[in-house]
Amino acid sequence: MYKHILVPTDGSRLSQKAAAQAIDLAKVMRARLTGFHASPLFPLPVYADGVVFEPLGPEQYEAQCKKVAEHQLGAIAAKARAARVAFSAAHVFAPAPWEAILAAAKKHRCDAIVMASHGRRGVAALVLGSETQKVLTHSKLPVLVVR
Repeated sequence: MYKHILVPTDGSRLSQKAAAQAIDLAKVMRARLTGFHASPLFPLPVYADGVVFEPLGPEQYEAQCKKVAEHQLGAIAAKARAARVAFSAAHVFAPAPWEAILAAAKKHRCDAIVMASHGRRGVAALVLGSETQKVLTHSKLPVLVVR
């Protein structure tokens, strides 16, 4: 049924649970799996009383984000390898993770997305929004949501 599954990760426990589900699904379906991580764009510097405060420069920020992505995607890669599931990893810098997830699914020709939902409700959901909800709203692909 599915031949190529995208599994976005933010490194959270719930995201790891979704990755485990994606690996199991890929194994049963004999599908390939692409792990995906979207890092936020470099934050604008903070100005206070005419002084610019920039704790990290753009190069250091990018290196740190790449290191985090490699760690998170490496953990999924190891589990996929142990389950004998074909795995590839992708990392991008993007202003909106949900848009990056949909773009990655299209770029890698995935036919399903497996991702976590933190299940925020009420004001928290309203204020913070939900990347999963945005993917569900805008995706033309099947999306399996893991809680």
